[in-house]
Amino acid sequence: MTTTPTTPTKGAATGSLLGLALGDALGFPTEFNDVPQILAKFGPWRQLELPRQAYITDDTQMTLALARALRDADGQLLGGPEEFARRVRQEYVAWNVSPDNNRAPGATCIRACELLADEARDWRDASQVHSKGCGANMRVAPLGLLPGLADDVRAGASQLQSALTHGHPTALAASDLTSYAVRLLADGVDPVGLVGRLRSYALENRTTYREEWLGDLWTRSQDPSAEHFTARGWDECLAVLERLAAAVADANPELDPCLATGQGWIAEEALATGLLCFLLFPDEPVTALRRAACTAGDSDSIACLAGAFAGAHLGADVWPADWVDRVEHRDELLALGERWDG
Repeated sequence: MTTTPTTPTKGAATGSLLGLALGDALGFPTEFNDVPQILAKFGPWRQLELPRQAYITDDTQMTLALARALRDADGQLLGGPEEFARRVRQEYVAWNVSPDNNRAPGATCIRACELLADEARDWRDASQVHSKGCGANMRVAPLGLLPGLADDVRAGASQLQSALTHGHPTALAASDLTSYAVRLLADGVDPVGLVGRLRSYALENRTTYREEWLGDLWTRSQDPSAEHFTARGWDECLAVLERLAAAVADANPELDPCLATGQGWIAEEALATGLLCFLLFPDEPVTALRRAACTAGDSDSIACLAGAFAGAHLGADVWPADWVDRVEHRDELLALGERWDG
């Protein structure tokens, strides 16, 4: 078992969590609009401003739910797969019944959480195995930020937290890749080589079914074997990473990133388009968020992922102080970031 080294000095966890929430709040008003509509309502995309009341959506709410399940797990094995599943399940169910869960939550998350509320039900029987919506990975960043976590534990836990609601193999693979990308950036990997490393990781794990974490989840699908189930998900992620690599090589920041890598309603496209917005402006995090929020697709999810990547890369001090001061859940985000940054 290998453990990825951590470099807490730049405040990667704080930067990533804040970036995620800020992207979410910036993209909240633009979601469900196409680019011409966004430009007509808000003006040039490079001048998009955070709303005075910077409300977040279910993206940040569910990220915080996962983070709360991890608060006492620093550097540990998360208590093992079943204990981890129990903790996360409890937090997801609590989110679902919260009166604050009124920010256009995804239907898959709602349906799965309703089933998970029955404590006698095996969580695998609640999983929506035919859904690969971006709810699977919009919330997974905390597993890339938790210090001292072994790589195989991070991977298994990332897939399990997805599977509690979104059990499609592409949702599992995209969640694994998303937390891995956050971890790499937090550890100082050069963004220039990031896509290549993600492709290599996907190829290495293409037929690895994490039975310790997922149990017999794959049998709920129509796949003939666990390996076939797993490969189906990784192959879809590899395909979108190819599109991402081509888009980065021929970058035009004035074009809607969704044209290159998809609108982000599904997990692999949310990963790729969030990464594209970040990689277009790796040293200009606010510009990356603005580009992500001005997209024709799932703008808040794309922007929250772009923010998670940018903050992990650049650290805690890159976000405008006046934005941080008014983002919803600021205090909890800062407390979690400080805890994990050490």
